[in-house]
Amino acid sequence: MSTQRVLVVDDEPKIRMTVRGYLEADGFLVVEAADGPSALRAVTRDRPDLVVLDVMLPGLDGFQVLRRIREASQIPVIMLTARHEEVDRLIGFTTGSDDYVTKPFSPRELALRVRAILRRTDSRSEADHEDDMLRFDGLTVDPETRTVLVDTGRTVELSALDFDLLFAMARAPGRVFTRRGLLTQVWGEDFFGDERVVDVHIRTLRRALGDDANAPRFVGTVRTIGYRFVGRPA
Repeated sequence: MSTQRVLVVDDEPKIRMTVRGYLEADGFLVVEAADGPSALRAVTRDRPDLVVLDVMLPGLDGFQVLRRIREASQIPVIMLTARHEEVDRLIGFTTGSDDYVTKPFSPRELALRVRAILRRTDSRSEADHEDDMLRFDGLTVDPETRTVLVDTGRTVELSALDFDLLFAMARAPGRVFTRRGLLTQVWGEDFFGDERVVDVHIRTLRRALGDDANAPRFVGTVRTIGYRFVGRPA
């Protein structure tokens, strides 16, 4: 844990100082940035294991920064937002964030979320090499390289969390997963937040795969319960 580095991006010095204090108390190394351009430079220079990223930033806003990060990296990103509208959350997840925290927030809760995401990242890195490639009609999921191919070989760009969500379901075709079950398996038992976050990520995943919720090839909905993987083994 002590060697893991977290980049905290916020234009308010007091917020950066508070978050830094809690994260350092938990043993993390902390790097700071106060605007969008400096955040991107820090990602390249310091190679953080996770980014805490405010939405409202000078230079480039948090969504723009996240899109740039996702062009080259799948490192976990937690968004900080002072806006409460659902559209902001949807935009963030569509762009590839792994979690969000709404201001004002508890620094202790944020630190716990950071720890939970990094623990999950470590666990999946160890487990990925133990699993074989999954092949279905029109879909290939490779856990070792964490790549997804659809149809004639088009590579699908997924966030780290969306890949984990797809992989968890594809490993058990036909099994019905409740939202709570997916949260526990993918987000971790210490996840804080609304179960509907699963629905947001399922929509993002379907969009990336070109899947139709009304006639699914890969991810089907089990009404009032949750979801299941419906792809046919190749």
